[in-house]
Amino acid sequence: MTTISRTWLRLGVVTAAAAALTAAALVTVPSGAEAATSAGLVCDTDANNTFSITARDGYMSTPDGNSIYMWGYSNSRRGFQLPGPTLCVTSGQPVTVILRNNLPEPTSIMFPGQQGVKANGNAAQPQFDTLNNLTSLVQTAAPAGSVTYTFTAGSPGTYLYESGTNVDKQVQMGLYGALVVRPAGHPDQINDRADSKFNPTTDYVFMLSEIAPDVHLAVERRQPVNPSDYEARYFLINGRSMPDTLAPNNAAWLPSQPYSALVHIKPYNATSNPLPAAIRYLNAGTVNYPFHPHGSSERVVNRDGHAVEGPAGQDLSFLKYDIDVFPGQSVDVLMDWRDTDAWNASTNPVPTTLPPLGDQLLVGPDTWFSESPYLGVQGAFPANITVNNECGEYYHIAHSHALQQATNYGAAFGGMMTVFRIDPPAGCPGQ
Repeated sequence: MTTISRTWLRLGVVTAAAAALTAAALVTVPSGAEAATSAGLVCDTDANNTFSITARDGYMSTPDGNSIYMWGYSNSRRGFQLPGPTLCVTSGQPVTVILRNNLPEPTSIMFPGQQGVKANGNAAQPQFDTLNNLTSLVQTAAPAGSVTYTFTAGSPGTYLYESGTNVDKQVQMGLYGALVVRPAGHPDQINDRADSKFNPTTDYVFMLSEIAPDVHLAVERRQPVNPSDYEARYFLINGRSMPDTLAPNNAAWLPSQPYSALVHIKPYNATSNPLPAAIRYLNAGTVNYPFHPHGSSERVVNRDGHAVEGPAGQDLSFLKYDIDVFPGQSVDVLMDWRDTDAWNASTNPVPTTLPPLGDQLLVGPDTWFSESPYLGVQGAFPANITVNNECGEYYHIAHSHALQQATNYGAAFGGMMTVFRIDPPAGCPGQ
């Protein structure tokens, strides 16, 4: 079970490296079998690809103790959640999404990137009032009403779905989610290319978004939304801000924010772990999010549901150390951890002089380091020090490189930030 202390939020502004140490010092990250279910992609599926979605209101919590009024899509059998459920389907199969509206104004769902979408049997298209003013980009469900959308799942990859009605307001309020389209016959690939294969136990969605609290307060009070009130103050991955991003899927203390943003992998090994992890970035916000993992580059293989390839099918995928995700865009990447011999004490025991504990960043009784530069090895600690490393694993921070997006209402560090965990090649013994 992941446990998180929020006392670190009272610290002043420190360097990004210190922030990485602080974040990890205050979390005990799940491992072994628990990790397989507590982090990673959580799919809503249906044998007939028929999904009943309800637009409803609710509240989300932030690590600084705030509670924010939201709108969101949810499975009609469940309560409010942020973001909406991740819908997983197979390319070429028919999909039906029934939207029920529990909000006080008309709303809708758009499926960017999908072709031939219909609403109640008619082509999905913009709607106008009697004065020819645009009222929605697609047919709506009235309050207490419903609308049924149908389409055939398009090319494999990851897509946003979001409101097409009063978009600036309703998407900001939380009406968005992810659609994952799997290749037919190859659910362990990002796209139809064999070189996009990944380990299906390490499949992650990073839904990136932002919150302008004054907009949400106006909507909660049934007041008009003033565009000048739009100032984003919270930045989210999967509906959470750091350190809540590290909590497991379906954490009890985050009942309306079910999705973790922790990445948990093992190093590349040609025999035991030859396949990379998949990370699916989506941007439901209004600005570019330059997402930056500190410890490794990632291979971009898909953009907006299309393979990165040339006209003759040649591979044009590329390694990137900063993943730029623009509004409305999706970027699918493959990520693994290489050069493990340099981190393995049994094969490369290079002597290393570590700084004394007094020179390391300590927060309360906790410390980040395992006191070894090698995966799978931990050094001795004084009795008064709590060691959060479980088996000599390695962590590195990942966050938006627009540093104001790595804050909670301006307090560093938080916001659009998480941690990648790399376990030793042999895993964690006994777990």
